Amino acid sequence: MTEGPVDVRADTRARLQQAALELSTRDGFEQVTADDIAEAAGTSRRTFFRCFATKADAVWGEFGAHVDRLERLLAATRDDQPVLASICAAYVEVNDYADGDLPILRQRMALILGEPALQAHSQVRYADVDRVVAEHVARRTGQAPGDLLPRLVATTTRAAATTAFEVWLADGTTTLGRALHAAFDQLALGFPALRGAPPSSTTS
Repeated sequence: MTEGPVDVRADTRARLQQAALELSTRDGFEQVTADDIAEAAGTSRRTFFRCFATKADAVWGEFGAHVDRLERLLAATRDDQPVLASICAAYVEVNDYADGDLPILRQRMALILGEPALQAHSQVRYADVDRVVAEHVARRTGQAPGDLLPRLVATTTRAAATTAFEVWLADGTTTLGRALHAAFDQLALGFPALRGAPPSSTTS
C-alpha cells in the first residue's frame, strides 16, 4: 500500500510558518526578515512570497481558514438560538484546538498580542472577523451589517474573545474554552459581577 501524494505547497507553508514563529520568538519579529525565514525553512525568498505576502502573514498562519470556518459555523446556527449564544458557541468551536496544537497556538498568540508591529497588522485580520459576525447579527435581526447593533456586537464579542486569549496565555491553569465561556457569559449577562454593591471604603 502506497501513501497518497504530499501537498508540497501545504508542507512548505507549514515549514515557513514554524520558522517565522521560532525566529520571531527568539530574535523579535521586527529583527527577522523574509530571507531569514525562508533560509530557516530550507526554501527560497521567492517561494516565501509565493506563499505569504508579508512576514506578518506567516506568523498569523492560516487565519483565513479560521475566519471561513467561523462564518460556516455561524451560518449553521439554529434560528431559535439566542444571537450572542450562537456567536459564543461558534467562537468556542473554532478555537477548540487539540492538545498537541496548543504550544504552537500559545507561541503564535503571544507574538500577535505582544508585538506592536503585529498588533497593527491585526486590525486588518480583525476586520474580517467583525464582518462575518456583523453579517450574522444582521441576518438574525433584519438589520444591515453596517448598522450600529451588528457592528457593536461584532466588535464587543471579538474583544471578549481576545481578552479570553490574553487571560489564557497569562493564567497557565484555565483552559481556552473555559476562558472564552467566562468572557461571553459576562458579556451576555451585562457583566453580572458588577451588579453587587461596591466594596465599602474607609478613610483614616
